[in-house]
Amino acid sequence: MCHTCQVTSRDISRPVCLLGLGLIGGSLLRDLSALGHPAFGFNRSPSGTKAAQQEGFDVSSDLVATVQRAEQENALLMIATPMPAVASILAVIKEHAPSCGITDVVSVKAQVLDLVREAGLVERYVGGHPMAGTSESGWQASRKELFKGAAWVVTFDHAYDSPEGPGKEWIELWTDVVRMAKMVKAEVIPSRVDAHDSAVARISHLPHVLAETLAIVGDNGGALSLSLAASSFRDSTRVAATSPSLVRAMCETNSEALLVALDEALALLQDARAHLSEASPSMEELADNGYRSRIRYEARSGHSRQGADSVSPSPISGRPVLSINPGSPHWLRSLEQAENLGARIEVSVF
Repeated sequence: MCHTCQVTSRDISRPVCLLGLGLIGGSLLRDLSALGHPAFGFNRSPSGTKAAQQEGFDVSSDLVATVQRAEQENALLMIATPMPAVASILAVIKEHAPSCGITDVVSVKAQVLDLVREAGLVERYVGGHPMAGTSESGWQASRKELFKGAAWVVTFDHAYDSPEGPGKEWIELWTDVVRMAKMVKAEVIPSRVDAHDSAVARISHLPHVLAETLAIVGDNGGALSLSLAASSFRDSTRVAATSPSLVRAMCETNSEALLVALDEALALLQDARAHLSEASPSMEELADNGYRSRIRYEARSGHSRQGADSVSPSPISGRPVLSINPGSPHWLRSLEQAENLGARIEVSVF
């Protein structure tokens, strides 16, 4: 039987250096600092940097100096910038922090991994993506406990790059990334990058496309339509308030997976249109199938697999939890199982 363990700040073997202090990076800095874990960061915005400093946080607007400090302190580097800035950040890391471990919070993973491979940094990289956020951005949007109960994807593709498996340093880095996410009360789900990008295309990026579309259609109805708009319109268009540059960065860099999901959505809409144009208009099929899909989503929050001795329900979400012993003989098989189940994980070391 596998065992689970509680994770504390002492389990992380290094400080955390946050490169980018917007909603995600800033919220992570707040949480780590509140827990007493060493954390510092870089913010390109002078006003954001000043605001963070005035609140007592260890923040600089000098990227090179911050990365050099991370190298001196053997910090975990967290890239928390939009996708267009990742390549330039990696170049600075390669030059000024040649031994630091790297992770990120970018919402697409395949393109980030490609850039990491091109930079020759793959042995020092573990991808991440917290499924948390709001339509707001910047330091002023950051807040404590943003990640509480949120899914946080941690990737493990590099584990397959060598027939001998990953080295000890990479396994330790992977474990630290998991423990950092657990520190801020997130629920870690392991995934490989292609599976992640396919999933987020359906549940994150396509909703942005649909929200923009609904916002435009509603606005085209004029003043009366907007005056009558209530919760269904407000809720379905909430993410349309996200900065257009962030929406573009997400959707354009995940276009291949997004096109698959978008084609599926268009087929459903075309079928609904065909039924509505008949002599006896009908929404039965779409409404019934959509209702059942929503019920399955809601039921999953309390789902647990019975009879598997390594699986127990998460105390926060009720979803299945697998215990992982990083570097053990069958740990990659356990990660694959967790990926297939969408299960949360705990790490245990013997």
